[in-house]
Amino acid sequence: MAGGKKSKKKAETVYLVCEECGDYNYIVRRKPGGEKLKISKFCRKMKKHTTHIEKKK
Repeated sequence: MAGGKKSKKKAETVYLVCEECGDYNYIVRRKPGGEKLKISKFCRKMKKHTTHIEKKK
């Protein structure tokens, strides 16, 4: 038997962008793969909760 190492998927850094104004408001680290995040977060520019989507820079 070969002594193989298990490769772990490292967490990736993604940005949460406001759908209404386009500002990059939050930075999140998450596991790669899966669906794109779509979360309701507070936007400082709009001064209200808006939908934020995941983007990679």
